[in-house]
Amino acid sequence: MRRNKRRRPTGARRSTFAAFALILGGGGLVAVNAVASATGGDSGGSQVGEPGAATISCPDVGQELTDVPDAARADVDKALAELDQQITEAYDRLTSTREEQAQDANHVRDAILGPLNEQRTVVIGRIADDLKQAGATASTSLDGLAACTEVAPAQARNDGDGDGGGQDGDGGNGEADAGQDDDGQAGGQPDDNGNGAAGPFAEDFVDITKVQPNIQAKPRNTGKASTGTFTVECGVNENKVFNTDNLIVAPGVDNGAHHTHDYVGNQGVDAFASNDDLANAETSCSEQGDKSSYYWPVLRVQDGTQEFDAEQQGGGAEGNVGRILAADKAEIEYIGSPTGKVVAMPKFLRIITGDAKAFTNGTANANANWSCTGFEDKVQLADKYPICPQGSSVVRSFAFQSCWDGQNIDSANHRAHVAFADAEGNCGNGFKAIPQLTMRLVYDVPAPVIKNGQVRNPYAVDGFPEQLHKPITDHDDFINVMDEDLMDEVVDCVNAGRQCGAGAGEQPQEPQNPEEPQNPEEPEEPQEPQKPEEPQQPEQPEEPQQPEEPQKPQEPEQPQEPEQPQEPKEPKDKPAPQEPQDEPEPGPEASSADDKDGAKKPGAAPDAPSEPSSAPSDAATRTQEAGARDDARGGETKARTTSPAETSDTGVEAQSEETQPQPQAGTGSLASTGADLWPAAAGGVLVLGGLVLLIHTRRRNTTTN
Repeated sequence: MRRNKRRRPTGARRSTFAAFALILGGGGLVAVNAVASATGGDSGGSQVGEPGAATISCPDVGQELTDVPDAARADVDKALAELDQQITEAYDRLTSTREEQAQDANHVRDAILGPLNEQRTVVIGRIADDLKQAGATASTSLDGLAACTEVAPAQARNDGDGDGGGQDGDGGNGEADAGQDDDGQAGGQPDDNGNGAAGPFAEDFVDITKVQPNIQAKPRNTGKASTGTFTVECGVNENKVFNTDNLIVAPGVDNGAHHTHDYVGNQGVDAFASNDDLANAETSCSEQGDKSSYYWPVLRVQDGTQEFDAEQQGGGAEGNVGRILAADKAEIEYIGSPTGKVVAMPKFLRIITGDAKAFTNGTANANANWSCTGFEDKVQLADKYPICPQGSSVVRSFAFQSCWDGQNIDSANHRAHVAFADAEGNCGNGFKAIPQLTMRLVYDVPAPVIKNGQVRNPYAVDGFPEQLHKPITDHDDFINVMDEDLMDEVVDCVNAGRQCGAGAGEQPQEPQNPEEPQNPEEPEEPQEPQKPEEPQQPEQPEEPQQPEEPQKPQEPEQPQEPEQPQEPKEPKDKPAPQEPQDEPEPGPEASSADDKDGAKKPGAAPDAPSEPSSAPSDAATRTQEAGARDDARGGETKARTTSPAETSDTGVEAQSEETQPQPQAGTGSLASTGADLWPAAAGGVLVLGGLVLLIHTRRRNTTTN
């Protein structure tokens, strides 16, 4: 009888054991998911500890030099370039010793900053000696410019200006910071976008549709204003003239810029070109009398493309990686002064606008302006890259200094001989108004994807590696090599209030104003409707409908089901690697990799005559852009406005996820919650199933007994 009684409940006991197994298995899933969520969850890669420093900040010695005799200029310029090289090498050591920094809290100070400061002390001492030998007095402030400091990761992610302190520019929230130390993109370095160096960060981007209007009013024209414009057409670097030199700042120094420049106009510019070389070179400008050099750092998409300079200094070897984007438009105009007439620029005048080191130098000389077509008359950004809506293109605009000291074509710090007009448009300190050079560069840029506090396939301007590809570092360079007759024509046109130059016809401009819409008839404009289709390429990753997958674990109650929910994670991570393959397809630039073994220093994407991307309503957009250019260029008021606080990371994620049509992913939180927390839901289902089975078993056992 006893054996019969023990056999009778055997099925019930098995059911009880199965119930407990379900409860324990489900509880385990819940616990594991809770731990994963608390430690960062799935953000595309393994957790990486906070590095000891994000970058290095060193005083800019060149900005402190206001009086360098001609006899010492060459030696001083080379010494300044040597200081830049020392910083680049120190930054390389910083990014390659993350493990050592994690093990030794003093590694950055002892192994990187200490030796760097000693090297800088020697070079700065040599600069002081060169000045004394040339009869100048070396400033005592030079002695305190050797010491460099480290910039913490949190400051690098959130600050708009590094040491400057003037623009906080926090476009993200605290949650975004937590994800920034994860690397899911390449190389295993923190915040690595495949470049072996940090930046740009998710916080460097903002959905422009979330930014409040911030355009400043331009100065009012007085009765003596010079209201004309002279337009120059020089192409968009179809000849693919690239180099990493900087003839203005580092003449005679190879790779003096440490980043790649686009060149239009003068085709003979490199570090070793003399004024005679410039005067005898060819030009890409339609007006052959304009051999001026217009050059700026290239814009790239960090999508894994191996450009022609992928292994070279100034390119990939210094963190400037990815596909070089050719501008769809490079609009160059000279405009007048709102308060009076302008005088001719001297030949070989050099002007730099903006500051390539603004992240560590501060914003005193910064002059970056980023926007989107259709938004230029509303929003200009200084410390954020805009994420533009579908059909809108990224715009970089520059308004150069328009006041000249009347004597010098350059100065020791390359800034003192020119200046911006004041808020009313007046030149101070006896300076004279010259035609103000303005430039507008338009790009078709694939929208980056921002998720879990990380940015994938971001675009960024080339720069010094320690500047972390910050948008605030954008800048533009100019050397005037117009012949005197053409410069006089520019001055006469501007002072007379006419519209002259490329596309405007001869001197009697006003009757021909209606012909200005000829610009859209160029190969660029008619093809614009094609571009709105291109940003839709990233929509392909929508095939794995992520939010729907987690519902599967609710159907069965078997212990094997917890393994199935892991399958949706693979499609979730896979779309990012697909983007580099999708993005090169939209434009002719995509063939850059195929062309990299082309002509001299070529290799950037072969451009078809640009195919700009603009808002779908082209006529309305062009009207807005015209108004925006008037606002941005009219009055020297550098619209370097920090993004308002309401432009949070949530807004950025909302815009970036538009490329993946998942309505729930508007802020990035619903999608990530549905995909990351479903194991906990599955575990809960298993626990409930176990409890139901246990109760049912006990009731059946009670009834049987």
